[in-house]
Amino acid sequence: MSKALELQLVPTGSIEAYIQSVNRIPMLSAEEERELAERLQRFNDLDAARRLVLSHLRFVAHIARGYAGYGLPQADLIQEGNIGLMKAVKRFDPGMNVRLVSFAVHWIRAEIHEFILRNWRIVKVATTKAQRKLFFNLRSSKKRLGWFSREEVEQVAQNLGVTSAQVLEMEQRLAGQDVGFDPQSDADDEAPAPAAYLADMRHDPATLVENAQWESESVDQLQTALARLDERSRDILQRRWLDEDNKATLQELADKYGVSAERIRQLEKNAMNRLKNVLAA
Repeated sequence: MSKALELQLVPTGSIEAYIQSVNRIPMLSAEEERELAERLQRFNDLDAARRLVLSHLRFVAHIARGYAGYGLPQADLIQEGNIGLMKAVKRFDPGMNVRLVSFAVHWIRAEIHEFILRNWRIVKVATTKAQRKLFFNLRSSKKRLGWFSREEVEQVAQNLGVTSAQVLEMEQRLAGQDVGFDPQSDADDEAPAPAAYLADMRHDPATLVENAQWESESVDQLQTALARLDERSRDILQRRWLDEDNKATLQELADKYGVSAERIRQLEKNAMNRLKNVLAA
C-alpha cells in the first residue's frame, strides 16, 4: 500500500488542508478498482473497502463544493457525502462494468440532499418528491434576480414536470426566512418579534368565563342525559367511564348482574348511543 493511503485523514482545523490531503491520494486504475471491489464482494475485505473509499474522497469534496450556496458548512456537506460514498462502496457490483465514481454519484448526492433539507431551515421547505425536485432545481432555473415572471414560471414548471402553483409555492418558501419567536436582541431598528404581537388568550377574563360556563353546561347536560337512562345502564356507564378510580371491567359488571360479559358490552353500547342522542338533541 502506498504511503499516501496511510494518510491519517483526521480534521486539522482547516477544510483546505483536508482537501489537499485527499487530492494527494492516488486514483485507482480500472483494474485495481475491479480487483478491490471483487475482494470486498467475495471476502468482505475491509481493507479493500477502505482503499476504495479513500481513493474517491476527492470526488466527494468536488461534489460538495457545488452545494456551497446553501449556506451550510462545507465540512458537514463533505462528511455527509462521505457517508453516501461508503454506502455506494458497500453496494457496488464490479460485474456492472461501470466505474465506482459513476455509481457513487447518486449515493453521494442523496446524502447531501437529505442533509440540506434537514438543516437549511428550521421549518422544512420540501417534503414531497415534487417539492424536493423544485428545491434543488429552482435556483439553477432562474434567469434573473427577483421574482419569476408568469412566462418563467410556466417554463420552469414544464421543464421540471410540476404545476405552476407548485413553482410559485416553492419560490415563496425559498424567499422566506426563519424568525425566532422571542429573539434576544437590543437593536432598536429590528422588526418586532412574534412574541411581541401574538396575543395570549389563556388568561383573558372573557375566555375564562366562557370556558367555565361551557364546562358547567356540559356537566348539567350529561347529568340530565344520564337521568333518562334506566338504573342498570346508568350504573354501567358510571362504573365504566365516569368513576375516577377503580373503573369496573366487563367481567366485574357481568358478575354483579348475573349476565355474560358480552351482554354487558351490548348494554354499554346501547346506553352510549342513547346518551349521544340525548346530548345531540
